[in-house]
Amino acid sequence: MSVLKPVTGKRPKLIGTDLDGTIVAHYGFISERTKIAFTAAHKAGIHMYFVTGRPIRWMVEIKENFGFGTGICANGALLYDFNNEKVLEEWLFPVGAQLETVKRLRQVLPNVSFAVEIGKDFNREKKYVPRWDVGQDNVGVDKIEEVITKPALKMLARCGNGEYSSDEMLEIATKELQGIASPTHSNISDSLLEISADGVSKGATLSKIAARHGLTGEDCVTFGDNPNDFSMLSWASRSWAMADGHPDLMKYAKFQTDAHQEDGVAKVIERLLELPE
Repeated sequence: MSVLKPVTGKRPKLIGTDLDGTIVAHYGFISERTKIAFTAAHKAGIHMYFVTGRPIRWMVEIKENFGFGTGICANGALLYDFNNEKVLEEWLFPVGAQLETVKRLRQVLPNVSFAVEIGKDFNREKKYVPRWDVGQDNVGVDKIEEVITKPALKMLARCGNGEYSSDEMLEIATKELQGIASPTHSNISDSLLEISADGVSKGATLSKIAARHGLTGEDCVTFGDNPNDFSMLSWASRSWAMADGHPDLMKYAKFQTDAHQEDGVAKVIERLLELPE
């Protein structure tokens, strides 16, 4: 049974959506209904932003499926023209803050290991076991401090023994890194944090970009499924949480739509396009 309620108001001028678990299935599939709905929104003149934790090397799939829109990658750290493979703007994680983040998390999260995204490069500690970037860094370093020499897009912190859930890690890191960095996560079961420069988030960057279009949260809608989406779900006046997403989503989103496997985002966009401008 659908959880989607009637969609009201005016047609939005900007749509910001998460990718994985929101419009991209966990097995890497984007439905035809989703592609048709997004194409219709684009043709209607709506600004389309794909707002994701992904690094730029993972945006080829989005280019192949859509061919329009702009990426906000690495949880808000990067504005990216994925169709022309061009970095437009960055909000980077300073070296000193990276080192302080590592120092503090080593003290409060036993057995934590780290990886870091610097430009197009992915670097990891030898004990950090990647799930998605297998082969991206086959060597690794003993301590991540060895490669923290430049501002980064984001840092990854993993507790591989399953001692902590991602939510538990986030609670600890949020307190420990206040004023130093912005931790979040995008997978409740993976014991993995994604950490950006202090103040950098999907919502902060999307609101900044919207303002450049002369828009506010009143003009925009957002979609998401995990804590790294909380900031943009709370910012937009109309935002939808995925029914199969994180249990805390409705503390931030205004509405709920069907699961990503049921084309929840496409269903909302179809209704939004029926609204008056």
